[in-house]
Amino acid sequence: MPFIAATAKIDFPHRVDQQEVKKQAQEMFSENFPETARLIFAFDNTEIKFRNFCETIPYYKSPNTFEERNNKYIDTTLTYSVKAVEECIAKAEIEKEAITDIIFVSTTGLATPSMDALIINKMRLNQHINRIPVWGLGCGGGVSGMAKANMLAIANPKAIVLLVAVELCSLTLIKNDYSKSNFIGSSLFSDGVAACLIKGDSFQSEKKVNYVASSSKLYYDSLEVMGWDFQDTGFKVLFSKDIPKFIHENIKADIDAFLAKHNLTIADIKNFIFHPGGKKVLEAYQDALGVEGDFLKNTREIMGNYGNMSSATVLYVLDKFMTEGFEPGYGLMLAMGPGFSSEMVLLKIA
Repeated sequence: MPFIAATAKIDFPHRVDQQEVKKQAQEMFSENFPETARLIFAFDNTEIKFRNFCETIPYYKSPNTFEERNNKYIDTTLTYSVKAVEECIAKAEIEKEAITDIIFVSTTGLATPSMDALIINKMRLNQHINRIPVWGLGCGGGVSGMAKANMLAIANPKAIVLLVAVELCSLTLIKNDYSKSNFIGSSLFSDGVAACLIKGDSFQSEKKVNYVASSSKLYYDSLEVMGWDFQDTGFKVLFSKDIPKFIHENIKADIDAFLAKHNLTIADIKNFIFHPGGKKVLEAYQDALGVEGDFLKNTREIMGNYGNMSSATVLYVLDKFMTEGFEPGYGLMLAMGPGFSSEMVLLKIA
């Protein structure tokens, strides 16, 4: 089966203390959002200590247009994607010309030609690379991208697939949107860039993080749970307070059904590579799954040190496992996203 050869992530130079973000949000919202005083505690209850931002915090107070923010998305994405890919290539000890496929995942900016084309052009990668830009999967995009990368490697055992996930959530902030969802979103979301290389069966490795299977599920009649409302001023964030409840009611049965297809149970999973979402989402996972011990330790630490970076977050969690080590046995990647949907990837650590 295919295996994950290397991962890399970006620590932006503008790492901001959550209390500093809280102070600025209070200044920006208090005059026009009456619930500011009552809801400001949300910043303290997230368990987020630091936020990964692509700009200094004063930038987010200054006037700008959707066009300006999107242009910054394109420039920043290209710069840091190249940096992450170069680090990933070095870790995997391959030549850049060996990459056969590229999957680019994002939901926080727009570009045509798509960002994968810009990366190929900037890095002078093979002109014949198979390109798959994936847009709109939100927080579920990292796991979905991993599944798609491995499917390409199954189809071609000689494949070396590059997966890049970029989310610059901070650039989507609409400063004159004084809605509750925008206020709560400002307490959670951050920026992230991650890259992974997946190799097909033709390649060898002393220790492999092997792909086993994947699952994707779209829940009927849940389109309003999470997404964007596209306005003249940009992307207005939409998400329901019922997300933790939705997860609590569905995720255990979905995981059990997925694992049962491979004659496994939740007790067989030793490595939980979950997208955090937020504190209440983590609590929903803990309550629903009933796994003993701090099985979401790495997920919680990534959330605390970076914030919710949408699709890239789960790849930061994966990078932490790749760097600090897996327990022998099986691993489960999981994320929920717009749709409302769930994405899962089953791994086996050899």
